[in-house]
Amino acid sequence: MRNRGCMSAGTIGIALLVIGGILFMWAKNGYNTFVTKEQNVNSKWSNVETVYQKRANLIPNLERAVKSYSQFEQETLTNVIEARSRATSVTVDPTNMTEQDMARFQAAQGQLTGALSRLMAVVEQYPNLKADQQYINFQREYTAIENSIRTETVYYNEAAQDYNTTISTFPNNILANFTNKREKPYFKAAAGAETAPEVFK
Repeated sequence: MRNRGCMSAGTIGIALLVIGGILFMWAKNGYNTFVTKEQNVNSKWSNVETVYQKRANLIPNLERAVKSYSQFEQETLTNVIEARSRATSVTVDPTNMTEQDMARFQAAQGQLTGALSRLMAVVEQYPNLKADQQYINFQREYTAIENSIRTETVYYNEAAQDYNTTISTFPNNILANFTNKREKPYFKAAAGAETAPEVFK
């Protein structure tokens, strides 16, 4: 009877070790998957920030081109410069990004988009400025960057969706809650964002 009891305890011990090993491997693999997918999201967000920064970096060139035309509406240019300052002052930590962070970032960038659109519409009234090579170069670069922004935000959303789906599905959601993994917010398209920016001629 004693031998049978010892065998029973040994069998239970082995079973517990096997179960523990399986749980450890599941947790290790699951956590490593979370980390890999989260790093992908962070990388895609970095690309989004980079293209927005490239757009902001174009503003001094635009400012130089426009300032050479003394009769141009300076208030319109000032609005662009101020919107650029606000847009570049908003920083987001992708590792702890919330819906509010994303909304704040998009609002600041949206203000710059609007200010630039208004300025380019006003430029239509100045044929000489429209024909200025500096301004033409700005238009070309601006259009390319806006297209890049749309592309990079789509890539970010795809990475965020992949990560969010991974941490939300059972049984990953148990491990995600235990390791404090939270869903990443999506980049929401602004009205008219599906249309490429018009290059005024």
